[in-house]
Amino acid sequence: MKNLVSILVLVFAITFTTQAQKKRGGHGDKSSNLTPEQHATLAVKKMTLALDLSDRQQNEIKPLITAKMAERKAAMEQRKANKGDKKRPTADEKYAMQNKRLDDKIYMKNKMKDILNKEQFEKFEKMQKGRNKMAMNKMKGKKGSKNNKGSKRGNRSQQGK
Repeated sequence: MKNLVSILVLVFAITFTTQAQKKRGGHGDKSSNLTPEQHATLAVKKMTLALDLSDRQQNEIKPLITAKMAERKAAMEQRKANKGDKKRPTADEKYAMQNKRLDDKIYMKNKMKDILNKEQFEKFEKMQKGRNKMAMNKMKGKKGSKNNKGSKRGNRSQQGK
């Protein structure tokens, strides 16, 4: 009888814990209710602090970032719609998306090179490399998050044991 009660308590505790974690799960969408213009304004201000941008540079960078944010938001909406339909992109679609993404990166880099001075551009490049590293680490953690014991989520859940 004691074993049965112990097992039931354990099952309820595990169920309660997993439900609480599922409710907390949407922490990545903190700023999703901002418009692309608001995102761009914040991004330009952060860049101004980091790179000491002039007013002219801010005015040249803001439309670039606004367009980038609007494009990103549209792509995210498209991915959500496809995810709901359980539609996966074909190999040609993946190639086209990656090709477009890389073209956009090249365009943005060239524009930033024209707008920023040499010192600012070098610092901008370092910032981008740091962001890319963080994104790669985040993706590594997400890819196998269910079975990945090395991820942050896996470590967090094991800390309570």
